[in-house]
Amino acid sequence: MSDRSGIFAGDDPFVIARKWLSEAEEAEINDPNAIALSTVDADGMPNVRMVLLKEIEDDAFVFYTNYDSRKGQEITAAGKAAFVMHWKSLHRQIRVRGTVTREDGEKADAYYASRSLKSRLGAWASKQSQPLGSRTELMAEVAKLTTKLGTSPKRPPFWGGFRIEPTEIEFWADGSFRLHDRFRWVRRDAEKSWEISRLNP
Repeated sequence: MSDRSGIFAGDDPFVIARKWLSEAEEAEINDPNAIALSTVDADGMPNVRMVLLKEIEDDAFVFYTNYDSRKGQEITAAGKAAFVMHWKSLHRQIRVRGTVTREDGEKADAYYASRSLKSRLGAWASKQSQPLGSRTELMAEVAKLTTKLGTSPKRPPFWGGFRIEPTEIEFWADGSFRLHDRFRWVRRDAEKSWEISRLNP
């Protein structure tokens, strides 16, 4: 597409996404890798929350969480999710929709091991999304598990990654007079080529 140049240029949307994230890491004050992750429950009611994107692979976006959390259960049931990354400092955003698979092998083990000990123990202690009587109750559980698991806890079987493989990616940049630039990349399967179109703002 002749007018897809500058920050939108390139033949690989994952390369563009990594470049934008790298630029955001230089400009954003906090959490440039934060994404608003959207899922739906069994009744089709949407849910959205902020999580931290941990990797942009060659064909997927990866984040980690508790599989038993509400988002984990909803993703597992639907097999699909969507998210948006928005950077106020750059006046840009990336929207992604796609299918989801688990990352629960060596990569998940390695990422879990790279986290601080308190975060690793916290993953064991938190029954994420379930009712909690008090913070004192949670901290008591952390203390109990610290004694039980020691300083090298293994990754919990209920905690790991999700890999979102996009069927659609949209790159958006702010334009003068709200005449924004938008390009949508679409493919229904990973073996096909991307179809790219410019969208009205």
